[in-house]
Amino acid sequence: MSHTDEFPTLADTCNFLKSLEKPCVAQLLADAKRTGTVAVQARSGVGSHAGMVDLLSMIENEASPDISTVTIDSYSRLCKFDDAHRILHTDPAGLNGYPLVAHGWRRGRELNRLTKQPLDIRHGSPVADRLFKTAIASGITSFEGGGISYNLPYAKDVPLETSIGSWRKIDRHCGDLADQGIIVSREMFGTLTAVLVPPSTSLAIGFLEAISAARDGVQCLMIAYPQGGNTLQDIAALRSIDVLARRYLPSGPPVYPVLHQYMGPFPRDRAKASALILLGGLVAKLGGATKVVTKTYEEALGIPTAEANIDGIRLTRCALARMFDFIELDESAIAEEMHWIEREVTELIDPLVEARDLHKEIIEAFKEGRLDVQFSPSIYTRGEVMPVRDPQGAIRYLSCDKLPFSENTRRRNREMLRATAAPKIVTSVSFFGDKSDQYQP
Repeated sequence: MSHTDEFPTLADTCNFLKSLEKPCVAQLLADAKRTGTVAVQARSGVGSHAGMVDLLSMIENEASPDISTVTIDSYSRLCKFDDAHRILHTDPAGLNGYPLVAHGWRRGRELNRLTKQPLDIRHGSPVADRLFKTAIASGITSFEGGGISYNLPYAKDVPLETSIGSWRKIDRHCGDLADQGIIVSREMFGTLTAVLVPPSTSLAIGFLEAISAARDGVQCLMIAYPQGGNTLQDIAALRSIDVLARRYLPSGPPVYPVLHQYMGPFPRDRAKASALILLGGLVAKLGGATKVVTKTYEEALGIPTAEANIDGIRLTRCALARMFDFIELDESAIAEEMHWIEREVTELIDPLVEARDLHKEIIEAFKEGRLDVQFSPSIYTRGEVMPVRDPQGAIRYLSCDKLPFSENTRRRNREMLRATAAPKIVTSVSFFGDKSDQYQP
């Protein structure tokens, strides 16, 4: 097998997909939405093929996730496929994920045949054309990322013109595949840098990517939101996804809300980490997520083991169980938070979606600071907006800089932060980390 093998024909891929005795992710999400359940997915990825098969099999057999993950290594994410291929054959343990392109689509199909659940590709590639083609040839029809969310949080000097162009090709390919009856699920990575991401920034970028994808023919969309730490705000943000989808994609493809359990610094103590995972499951349940992507008690220590992933899935399922149906929420407070999140999102993206050339406007907005990604390594975003936590731990804008917010929106952020004494970024980032004892979430 070689990473330079020619790709199979579309007819051959269609036949392979029909031979798989498992649903695609799009069908699984539709069923979850219809029944009001939450699909559970863990992250997983190792370098060797045998190791990846064993990892997926162990997680499936012990925890039965609804969706299984193939996380791609960092060399492949940056299109360094020859480097990934070389390391795969010299020191596969040196890879921090599965190099699908280096293994080739035949091994991708083998992963598909040997697993019970549909597979999803998670990576972080600004330019993902080759990886996408290999995934489709492998019969994997769920693919995360976008031209903004998989560029600015990950890369230093990849122009937005390049990444958006790459992802538009992918989305148009999804449209072509849909015409052949192959529905590719596309998840927009709202987690971004995973550091103090204000809900409206996450959702604005997610919806810009989703609107673009829908226009290019994608027939199944997910908007992923990262758990921020304040339960009321997180529930409000998740519930806002359905509202915003009706506004911006009223006649488009289905849009499913996804929660990524807390992506910031995790507590090292296992009990505290487990409590945070349980909280993430509750947020997914109460916020109406269709899917939740789990974390583990080993997050603060390194790449999680299979055992830790299994534990995270089981704990999340406990949170999703009916035993927690008794929980009552302050619905008026959630509605108030939803109102302001939705208002911020519309103020951020309305001037862009109404423009003649959406993609040109997005690029200009980042140049001018009308859009921003906080703590990004990229030279193509200004990084001038500063978020911080309010006294209840909700993420607010300390500085809005050039964001096109109205004076009412700016005033509301100031009012919510008024009781915050000399907010510090370090302590705001470490909300649940080793310094979390000083907070009252």
